[in-house]
Amino acid sequence: MGRPSGEKTRNSGNWTEAKFRSFITNQLRGATRKWGPIQEVKKEANVSRGMYKCRNCKREVPLTIKQGNKRTKNVFVDHIKPIVDPEKGFTTFDEYIERMFCEKDNLQVLCGDCHDEKSLKERELAAKARKEGKRK
Repeated sequence: MGRPSGEKTRNSGNWTEAKFRSFITNQLRGATRKWGPIQEVKKEANVSRGMYKCRNCKREVPLTIKQGNKRTKNVFVDHIKPIVDPEKGFTTFDEYIERMFCEKDNLQVLCGDCHDEKSLKERELAAKARKEGKRK
């Protein structure tokens, strides 16, 4: 039986399980910047200086775009098979790490628009699964 939700049992009683998991997943995401296959896929999608080809829509898009006074990331290396299955949710750190640090055949470069669209579909699937009681 799991611990009650909201109970602070991690980091000397300062963090909940959710905070702990968030911390660990954030650290792992940072480590992906050094993962070779991610860098290789991005390099292969590079068509000219600062321009990348989206695997989905096939457009050539800039690495960043200007939105207001800021530059925003516009090219994403995406996991074809999501790191967290939207219908099952988080299972184990072993599965999470295995999916995160995958090989090139599970990676693709997407433009911001295509990445947003894919992410929205995955969030909708997750919400539907939660509503139907298939995931936490």
